[in-house]
Amino acid sequence: MEQAFQVDLRGVVDLLSRHLYSSPRVYLRELLQNAVDAITARGEGPGRITIETAGGALRIHDDGIGLTEDEVHRLLATIGRSSKRDELGFARHDFLGQFGIGLLSAFLVADEIEVVTRSARGGAAVRWTGFADGRYRVESAEPAEGTEPVETAGPAAPAAPAGRDEPGTTVTIRPRPGAADWVSPAMAGQLADLYGSLLPVPVTVDGRQITGDGPPWLVPHRDPGRRRSAMEAYCRELYGFTPFDVIDLEVPEAGLTGVAFVLPQTVAPTSRGAHRVYLRRMLLAEKVEGLLPEWAFFVRCVVDAGELRPTAGREALYDDELLDATRQALGERLREWLVRLAETDPARLRAFLGLHSLGVKAMAVHDDDLLRIVDRWLEFETSAGPMTLAEFRRRHPDGRYTAEVDEFRRLSAVSGAQGVGLVNGGYVYDIEIIERLRDIDPEAHLRRLDPAELTTHFGALDPQAELGLRPFLAAARRAVDRLGCEVIVRDFDPASLPALYLTSRAAQHQEELRQAKDLADDLWSDVLGALEQAVESDRPQLVLNHRNPLARRVTALREDGLIELAVQALYGQALLLGHHPLRATDTAVLNRSFLGLLDWATQPPDRREPDPREPDSREPR
Repeated sequence: MEQAFQVDLRGVVDLLSRHLYSSPRVYLRELLQNAVDAITARGEGPGRITIETAGGALRIHDDGIGLTEDEVHRLLATIGRSSKRDELGFARHDFLGQFGIGLLSAFLVADEIEVVTRSARGGAAVRWTGFADGRYRVESAEPAEGTEPVETAGPAAPAAPAGRDEPGTTVTIRPRPGAADWVSPAMAGQLADLYGSLLPVPVTVDGRQITGDGPPWLVPHRDPGRRRSAMEAYCRELYGFTPFDVIDLEVPEAGLTGVAFVLPQTVAPTSRGAHRVYLRRMLLAEKVEGLLPEWAFFVRCVVDAGELRPTAGREALYDDELLDATRQALGERLREWLVRLAETDPARLRAFLGLHSLGVKAMAVHDDDLLRIVDRWLEFETSAGPMTLAEFRRRHPDGRYTAEVDEFRRLSAVSGAQGVGLVNGGYVYDIEIIERLRDIDPEAHLRRLDPAELTTHFGALDPQAELGLRPFLAAARRAVDRLGCEVIVRDFDPASLPALYLTSRAAQHQEELRQAKDLADDLWSDVLGALEQAVESDRPQLVLNHRNPLARRVTALREDGLIELAVQALYGQALLLGHHPLRATDTAVLNRSFLGLLDWATQPPDRREPDPREPDSREPR
């Protein structure tokens, strides 16, 4: 047997009025919105909205189209009926909202709403009184006495106040206990300024007109300088800063106009843009997200749109195809501004890039024009100091780049000393930009650096010196063999560096295999062990610098025990200097070598090994 749903009207009203909206302050926006729509529907002259706050209550009057008694029953007392907008013609795009659900927002601050309305299409004035528990009452609001009220769910009504002689609507709300501040003169004026200051309909609050000349960015100025000053003052009033620049925005298909203010200071890319959005000159919200692409975190916008759709609570934008197209169009407008800035004012572009390089790099990953701007104007960290990628390629046609900041820091000095140009690609978007350079410059040949290839740029020792170092190298290799490292001696700059730890990408992969093998079960450990053996020949290298005096003295040692301590100490120092991660075995070796050398240094001189390059002090001169 079919049954009708049992609807708790009190619960529905509570859900819509208390949970659809984020703050009680939106009640005045909804009342203003209904009044503007009623005036638009009437279509006779500009209309007027008057707000009064006398006697502890708030009244909002409009001279709009008004409602007949039948429309009051069908529209004000029906929730969720999709045909409401069509019945008054409100489905047309030139209306902000609709009667009905917006009116319920008044229950955020009151338990009772009174609507007195007279239709411009004829009929008597009607009074509708709604209660937060879901009841409503409809009665005549004609000035003449003797009219019997029409009751619908509720007790007898108190004596009715005066009605309306002219077409239009008056909404009266009396605050519930504890909510009086929301309808006070000061609060009513503040909320009307916030939501309705740009409305095309004149609005007054207790005799003070709050509407002006409309959106400031549409006010005509003969002098561009005066307009710029006016927009900067508007930005300071809204956001509290003087913008780096002002960008005009327009998206005709969305009926959108406005301005974007470029922030004068660096902001985190994770910061959400607090964009101020108006819909048909009624403020939607002060902090709307999703209006711009994510990379455009360096601007704050104020826009008015006629075709974008609000969400049900009318405090955000509905994410549909039109909003997506609008977002792309606004991003294109910002891109055009940057391109024009690069062409007309390079100094100002450099100042902008110094503040907001990350956002520009994010765009350059997908846009060739902006990639050219980044290539030509944005400085990157290189082994020869800060310079643009274009200048770097001119100086180092066969340059390299690193994928990590730490790798650049440990290799930039050595790489630069060998004449190998190096770019730090370890920051966000840098690798993507470097690898995209061929899209705009087919001659770009920047390749990722394999640290092991630096040894090919080091000077080799003469054959006789290398032959004399064989006993030392044999002992040195035994000292670090269990650490998975090879020892070689080369001649390179800077001479102040005694040793350098180099590991190729293949060796790094091998180390990752070893770590995974230690954590895996027996089956996977065997599999990983087989892969590890396949690359056993590619090991990290400890490169001793023969130009460094300390390294030369170490290579001249003859005692195996002292060689072991010295080489292991240089190994640990190279790891620390290169910011390499230390394994437990590395830490143990570093501690042992330090304590061993300290013990050797504190021994009596007659027990130390003599320096092979100096005469033995124990022998007669």
